[in-house]
Amino acid sequence: MAVWRVILTLSATLLPTSGVVGVDSSGFDRSHASKHYTKRAELTIQQLKVTLLVDAKVNASLDLHVTTTRKHDSQIAPSLIKRNPENIDILPSDKGYDDQKIRRLARQYEVRPLMKHREFTSFHKAWNARLDADLDGQRSQSETVNSTLKRKYGAFVRSRRWWKQFRELTIACLTHNVDRSL
Repeated sequence: MAVWRVILTLSATLLPTSGVVGVDSSGFDRSHASKHYTKRAELTIQQLKVTLLVDAKVNASLDLHVTTTRKHDSQIAPSLIKRNPENIDILPSDKGYDDQKIRRLARQYEVRPLMKHREFTSFHKAWNARLDADLDGQRSQSETVNSTLKRKYGAFVRSRRWWKQFRELTIACLTHNVDRSL
């Protein structure tokens, strides 16, 4: 995977990145089977959770994290931030990434965390009201890339082995970046 990550990073350099990098996750099926068949055969198809780091200006995939477990978003984001601090200036994300550890880590790497607070107190409501609306709207770009990957390359992986499934998703992101550069 280390080699594929380097190639993915190189494919992102083909595009003029902006530093506004959104993070979002999506699920991919591990097998392509019809809903009717899986219900009739009483099969459960596990999913892969794919978390993408996407540049908001050009919709380029900068990095990804793939897991077969049900990790929470706030547990995955720190590894993406640690691997790519030079590419991130502003980090817009949704409330699923609202964690003080992520905010501290982002500030440690001189990244401005731009994520809405979960509203438990009046302070959280006030902080959410102060968010820059233009930059906060950029977080939807990572959702756009997730949707584009699923529409173009399918919402499932074809490989049988888990390590090949990870590579297949990385190649889909790489292909998406090359397609965006053309």
